[in-house]
Amino acid sequence: MVIDLNKCIGCQTCTVTCDTMWTNRNGREYMHWNNVETIPGRGYPKNWQDMGGGFDASGGLKDGKIPNMKKDYGIPWDYNYDEIINAKEFKPKSEPIWGANWDEEKGSEDDEKQKYFFNLPRICNHCSNPSCVSACPHGAIFKREQDGIVLVDMDKCQGCRECIAACPYKKIYFNPKISKSEKCNFCFPLIERGLPPACASSCVGRTRFVGFLDDEEGQVYKLVKKYKVALPLRPDFGVEPNVYYIPPFLSPDKLDEEGKIIENSDRIPMDELEKLFGQEVYDAVKLLKKEKSNKSKNQKSELMDMLIAYKQEDMFRLDGDYYQKISKKQKLDYRYLKGKETSVD
Repeated sequence: MVIDLNKCIGCQTCTVTCDTMWTNRNGREYMHWNNVETIPGRGYPKNWQDMGGGFDASGGLKDGKIPNMKKDYGIPWDYNYDEIINAKEFKPKSEPIWGANWDEEKGSEDDEKQKYFFNLPRICNHCSNPSCVSACPHGAIFKREQDGIVLVDMDKCQGCRECIAACPYKKIYFNPKISKSEKCNFCFPLIERGLPPACASSCVGRTRFVGFLDDEEGQVYKLVKKYKVALPLRPDFGVEPNVYYIPPFLSPDKLDEEGKIIENSDRIPMDELEKLFGQEVYDAVKLLKKEKSNKSKNQKSELMDMLIAYKQEDMFRLDGDYYQKISKKQKLDYRYLKGKETSVD
């Protein structure tokens, strides 16, 4: 998946869609397999970037922290709806401590004229070198060979939460009702039918591209491999994530002391982007700005045409027949909790 951060408006439609499909009950109420947080900001769970996990330079697992349910996630709360009907005060039934989007849109601590923030959607990255798979002592997490989707075998999961500590993105959650770990499954039942994940198809800003990275005619390949403008989040974690981002190159200009625009002065600092996407972000932003300039002069730009996304269906290059091509005598078992294939006549 490639996500264009220049087009994400933080509407949370993707989050609501994912929650409605997968995580709105039965111990999953606090889970957000998909969430949109803002940079700067502490994210969800709180300060996830500082909780460890992933691999070190030698390839060994780095120590990681398991987020605290109350302090880092926040206990989901309800509102006093009965009192609201009677025109009384609108307030939570319990005093909330933290939650998703707690510090959303607060922006940087710069001078008021230079404040900035941008939205950062996050899901499980379905990494090529997933630390969660390496950390699980029971072999309960596996990466499917046919498409690279990382799933949890619930029969094998013992609830030890080593996977949560090992994931540097903290995108695996513990279900206290069943004492097992759960995570984004990339809406694989839809993928197997040639359809995009719900978070992508519901996006009102057309920010998400979905396809196979080795499909050289696909937009995902072109954005990641050909133009190299789609970058992984925190590549220093060493897990080789398969969700990529177009960095926010459409940054507003800074303002001078009189509040006037300072031309060609990006308000989002490049060193902030480097922390998230590595040094490659400089070349990516440079090329994106160049192509945008060319497009504004009515010159041809395949890159800008892709990012404009004139037709949403063009953003999803998925072949539902692909899974039948794997083997004519096999049909994928949709019970991803098992993660097995069954032979059929």
